[in-house]
Amino acid sequence: MKQVEIYTTGACPYCRRAKELLDKKGVAYKELRVDLDPGLVDEAVKRSNGRTTVPRIFIDGVHVGGCDDLYELEKEKKLDSLLGL
Repeated sequence: MKQVEIYTTGACPYCRRAKELLDKKGVAYKELRVDLDPGLVDEAVKRSNGRTTVPRIFIDGVHVGGCDDLYELEKEKKLDSLLGL
């Protein structure tokens, strides 16, 4: 299985939805809470080419987007292969 990282905040409904999909698939992920560690904000923006919203989701270091992007990959039946399932 591939390494998944997700930058989130505690109050973000899109973050919860993204994590729910990953949980449903049984995918382990590293959650990076930008609201608890403000130093992660700059890191996340740099890694996602300037994107400033959460969640920001990375699979094996590649930015795949946010919650809507994750669900679109699932709809297109591309998410499982990206995750190595």
